[in-house]
Formats: sequence, C-alpha cells, structure tokens
Amino acid sequence: MQTFKVQGISCGHCVRSITQAIQALEPSAQVQVDIAGGEVKVESALSAERIVAAISAEGYPARAA
Repeated sequence: MQTFKVQGISCGHCVRSITQAIQALEPSAQVQVDIAGGEVKVESALSAERIVAAISAEGYPARAA
C-alpha cells in the first residue's frame, strides 16, 4: 500500500476523479481517499511516480508520503 499527500481534495467529485485517474492506468488498483486528511492510499503495481503524475494531471498536486 502506497500513501500520497494530495492537495485540494474537498468532495466526492474529487474522490471520483482521483480514483478514475489511477484506475485508468490499472483497473484493478484499490484506491482509498481520505478527504479530511488529504491522503490517498493505493494498492497497485504502479510506480509512485506514475500515480503522482495521474493524480496531479487531474489538478490535485500530489507527492509520495
């Protein structure tokens, strides 16, 4: 499980956008978004760099925690 700090998560739409961006790269990826904590946890074979790029491309600045 990889954890990422993500800025700008405030609602269900944000959660869907982030989840869909990651699952577009790996459909079987398990994504857990903590709106209050600004964290995204991902169970995936994807590299941290690819996950950060996918989240950031949706407009949510991200970094590995």
